[in-house]
Amino acid sequence: MGVAYSVGEVDHLYTFFVQWSPDMYTKGNKKHVQPGYFIREKHPNHYLVVENNKAAVINKLLSHPVNKTDQKWEIIRVKDSKRRLSLCSSEDSEVEEPEYQEEGDDAVPVLNEHSQLLGDQDLEQLVAHLPARIQCHSWQLVYSTAVHGSSLKTMYRNMKGLDSPVLLVVKDMNKKVFGAFSTVPFRVSKYYYGTGETFLFSFNPTFQVYRWSGENSYLVNGKMDSLQIGGGGNGFALWLDADLNHGASFSCPTFHNAPLSNQEDFIVQDLEVWTMQS
Repeated sequence: MGVAYSVGEVDHLYTFFVQWSPDMYTKGNKKHVQPGYFIREKHPNHYLVVENNKAAVINKLLSHPVNKTDQKWEIIRVKDSKRRLSLCSSEDSEVEEPEYQEEGDDAVPVLNEHSQLLGDQDLEQLVAHLPARIQCHSWQLVYSTAVHGSSLKTMYRNMKGLDSPVLLVVKDMNKKVFGAFSTVPFRVSKYYYGTGETFLFSFNPTFQVYRWSGENSYLVNGKMDSLQIGGGGNGFALWLDADLNHGASFSCPTFHNAPLSNQEDFIVQDLEVWTMQS
């Protein structure tokens, strides 16, 4: 069916749709469509579903409104509406989500900056493994070697005062991308810290996640001269030096992980740290 919802002042637009494409929008039509866009009144609960190939014409109509009713409407992609958090924000929890989902439309977080290391597909894969309570949170770039230079001290300083989960992403000189998620921001400490939700990940050629095994509590340890994640075996799951230039990755009991880099000792090309906030 072409019409998913009709709430408020939809008569004008609906009449246009029926006249323009009666086979799609007339009542009783059994044809099922796969919508990629919806037109909504500038209120998140009022919208009509349209097919991808009809969006351009309707957008032209709305950009040159013939009356005040048209000015109340906008056309947006279903995916974009979710990225804007209009459908999953806790503040708008009363908003009803559409009863359809675009095929392959996985959640992609809203980033305040463009990531140099993660594409949309990478983000989708990572979000699917985050704790459910933060999957709709926006991502804020806390530290980047491209912006802040290469300094572990600066990374710690940028996270001072944070009380939200963080994601560390590393790209080595062999173009391998990997990292770690921690529910606790990285900080200097005498002892290991973190929770069982901490995990490691790697890309290239396939996406792999390594969760806490429960064998020990060597999750995260921040030193002035290094950042250490995982341990208890012959080395750390992920180790970075004070200059964020050299690193190492070994299999360890904490995560039962394979080495994250193709080489146990690697050189960092780029590094990013993101925090996730509601």
